[in-house]
Amino acid sequence: MQILDTVRDFFADQPPVLLWGLAGVLALLTLAGVVARGLSLARPGKDYRELNTRIASWWVMIVLLSAALLAGWQATTALFALISFVALREFLSIAPTRREDRLIILAAYVAIPVSYACVWMDEYPIFLVIVPVYAFLLTPFLMAALGQTKGYLSRVAMFHWGLMTCVYNIGYVAMLMRVPDAEAPAGAAGLVLLLLVATEFNDVAQYVWGKTLGRRKIVPTVSPNKTWEGFIGGWVSTAALIWVIGPFLTPLSGVGLAVVAVSLPLAGFAGDVTMSAIKRDIGVKDTSGLIPGHGGLLDRLDSLTFTAPLFFHLLAFFAVDKF
Repeated sequence: MQILDTVRDFFADQPPVLLWGLAGVLALLTLAGVVARGLSLARPGKDYRELNTRIASWWVMIVLLSAALLAGWQATTALFALISFVALREFLSIAPTRREDRLIILAAYVAIPVSYACVWMDEYPIFLVIVPVYAFLLTPFLMAALGQTKGYLSRVAMFHWGLMTCVYNIGYVAMLMRVPDAEAPAGAAGLVLLLLVATEFNDVAQYVWGKTLGRRKIVPTVSPNKTWEGFIGGWVSTAALIWVIGPFLTPLSGVGLAVVAVSLPLAGFAGDVTMSAIKRDIGVKDTSGLIPGHGGLLDRLDSLTFTAPLFFHLLAFFAVDKF
């Protein structure tokens, strides 16, 4: 009985809008499972195992993220620090590193606890510069001090790119949780929920519209399956979603909400295409096989590496007084 009371009190302390938002995500995922099951029964000759695997993986990811958001900023920060570690590990595993780079690789991993410590201590001014400025300066210095001049410029750029995408940009998700709950109708967790839902919905919408109406390739040399129809359909659909649910989860309205609705899907598309270009350059399809049906963690986060900092900065500009 005491456990039930504790659980009841825990959920009673959560913003109702946040709980409804999470319930909506779980309902959509349940619907996807029902549709997949229906397709399997309606078309017994077609193999839907990959679709079912993808949905099962989504359940695991969404349950973990929901639990972290409900638990608060500490749990969310710890979860995304782990996510940054795995993402950076995937990036460095496919990037053309050499044995002589071991010290630089170690320094790259050290950037993770340093960056997330800034989030933990709520030191946004330090977080803002620790990777873009000081890691940017330290990495080339260490390589020069070790006498590693072969391919120097390209390798410095590679390491800094990995730090920016896997550590700094993803870290903005955790930094959103440091927004005071009073500044958002669903609390800080509502801001993260909108960011994650909009980013992933954009990927799914582009895929569905592309499969349904796609004819004209948009970036054939980078991502042959992407079409103008998928891009525009996903853009419009995601913008409409943000415009509808944005006022319930964020303090945005009017021009600020419109700017976010228009620009966030564009940033998600840019992140997806950019990571595709990197993988094509390296010669891999997925960054790993960590998530069944999805590939690697970085494959799932490619759009988020662009949308997270943009969303944070637009929020700070239009609505959040703290930043």
